[in-house]
Amino acid sequence: MGWLTKILKGSSYKGHHHGKYQEERMWDEARNSVDELTDVEKEEIDCAIALSLAEEDHKGKNVIDDDSQSEEDEHLARAQPEEDEHLARAQPEEDEHLAKVQLEEDEQLAKALQESMFVESPPRYDSGNIFQPFPFFSSGGYRICAGCKTEIGHGRFLSCMGAVWHPECFRCRACNQPITDYEFSMSGNHPYHKSCYKEQNHPRCDVCKNYIPTNSAGLIEYRAHPFWLQKYCPSHERDRTPRCCSCERMEPTDTRYLSLDDGRKLCLECLDSAIMDTHECQPLYLEIQGFYEGLNMKVEQQVPMLLVERQALNEAMEGEKNGHHHLPETRGLCLSEEQTVTTILRRPRIGAGYRIIDMITEPYRLSRRCEVTAILVLYGLPRLLTGSILAHEMMHAWLRLKGYPNLRPEVEEGICQVLAHMWLESEIYSIPGSDVASSSSSSPSSSSSSSSNTSSKKGKRSDFEKKLGEFFKHQIESDTSSAYGEGFRLGNQAVLKYGLKRTLDHIRMTGSFP
Repeated sequence: MGWLTKILKGSSYKGHHHGKYQEERMWDEARNSVDELTDVEKEEIDCAIALSLAEEDHKGKNVIDDDSQSEEDEHLARAQPEEDEHLARAQPEEDEHLAKVQLEEDEQLAKALQESMFVESPPRYDSGNIFQPFPFFSSGGYRICAGCKTEIGHGRFLSCMGAVWHPECFRCRACNQPITDYEFSMSGNHPYHKSCYKEQNHPRCDVCKNYIPTNSAGLIEYRAHPFWLQKYCPSHERDRTPRCCSCERMEPTDTRYLSLDDGRKLCLECLDSAIMDTHECQPLYLEIQGFYEGLNMKVEQQVPMLLVERQALNEAMEGEKNGHHHLPETRGLCLSEEQTVTTILRRPRIGAGYRIIDMITEPYRLSRRCEVTAILVLYGLPRLLTGSILAHEMMHAWLRLKGYPNLRPEVEEGICQVLAHMWLESEIYSIPGSDVASSSSSSPSSSSSSSSNTSSKKGKRSDFEKKLGEFFKHQIESDTSSAYGEGFRLGNQAVLKYGLKRTLDHIRMTGSFP
């Protein structure tokens, strides 16, 4: 089972994602008092106003200084034609008009100089680049807020993200509250409080529920289950966090689980359909036999089926000469040797601390009446997993009882996995409450099977149990071992193309898949 390692980049304030936008942020306070002007600035304004007024007096006055000048003017006036006299009378009016225009221009200039002393200097980025104000000003020269689209005027404003804002208009995309911190995060061209961004984007561990920490490179690294997509901190692989022996999910710290006496851990969801003793498993065993009958592959001999502990299974595996076992843990075994096996006689109880107690076992002597002496299955597994193991081991028994030659591991284990996969499909896609299991899509030549037996734990399946069945199928399909994984893929491809019967006939004749 392959595990995924994910590495994500951190949020913007770490230098990842969209950059450090906090460097663009700068608060400016406009000058709003003449008292803030320097003495030099005040003198320049007074001088400009005085010059303007003096020029007005000079141009607006028409004063005659002495009588001699008057007499000379009268003499010249009598000598001029009437046209000149008319122009002379119009000249004072024109001079007065020009004086007024000049006065207005001087007053506007003085006002502009005065206003320029009140307007704050152009904002700058922290890096020292001068902020370009042109895109943010209206035709009247006022700043326009990028949030409310109104004039900012004089007062505090915020320059960031290539625009200017009222402080109350620069808001977090997540909580819609103003961002007053110096640093903020960006995602999709939208600003966020650093805390809001972390809440929305920083992954949490599904085990400890904390934010997954960054590694030494400042990147977020976590493990993910390839099927359940459960995310967790890498440290939980080393801190003895329990993992369910059935679904392989890591158990959250606040979740209870069952401790089996052989050291395995079982989550409560898998426990709900778990089969715990040999007697409880007999109806499921009869159902598997009916499934084989529906495929015209009836097992004539009565082969004992026993549920055993892990230690008993390992001991039986050591005494078995034939068979190929899937490490690191074997969950089922088809025996062909005579030996004594310890089987679970009665379902154990759950005691304090969710531990198995009062397990009753007994020795069972296997005698060789045929090529197969027994089928062993590990106890404490959910019904669908137990059934797929039984279907797999039943195929081993069928091959031996039908006289198939010794096959290469990828052929024998591969075709056994094909039958386990077919049974899982028939269970997952069957109609709840119906005794009819649909034929597998892996076997075009197989017929539908029916059974009047009531299997252990069978009934209306929960959504989790359906998901669990998909997981067990996924395990078979994604197995990376050469015998179980590659063997299944080759065998399933042959069954899809030629049908189950023709594939088995070819295996009997050639010892390989067609």
